[in-house]
Amino acid sequence: MKIEKYFVLFVLIILTLTQTSYAIEVAPRISDREIIESLSELKAGQKALNQRFDAQNKSINQRFDAQNKSINQRFVSFEKRFTGLEKRFDSFERSINQQFDRLWTLMLVFISGIFVLIGYSIWDRKATLRPLEKRMDALEKELQHDLELRHDKGSLLTRLLQALRELAKKDEKLAGVLRSFSLL
Repeated sequence: MKIEKYFVLFVLIILTLTQTSYAIEVAPRISDREIIESLSELKAGQKALNQRFDAQNKSINQRFDAQNKSINQRFVSFEKRFTGLEKRFDSFERSINQQFDRLWTLMLVFISGIFVLIGYSIWDRKATLRPLEKRMDALEKELQHDLELRHDKGSLLTRLLQALRELAKKDEKLAGVLRSFSLL
């Protein structure tokens, strides 16, 4: 068993040594001049890359500026359109307000005309009835005077009829006349 252990250990050591020998490669010696040349080439390449990036940045910035200008122009045109629409809406609102004012004025004129017509009809009625009232008052006074309607013993006609009935008791001819008119 000890031999097997040593054998396994020996095989592992050989494998590790052989593996490391393949992984390490000996680099050739580079001189300082070669290092400086390669650094200068790298710097030149870096400069060329920076110039390309700067050129691309300039072209991208120019494109963005052009797009910004076109977008700004669009916004300006939209703003002009909106101001035009606002002006149109304002003029439309003014015209509607004027129409409502006219309608309101016409409505007030119509209402005042109705009130004038009602006032005229009331005045005309009174003016028309005034002569009739005077005439009726005159007739009433005349009837009051002629018929004595407010007398204590009755009106003039009632008293006259009683007098004729009293007289008819003595006069047969008068009684016949009163009977013929259904007054007795």
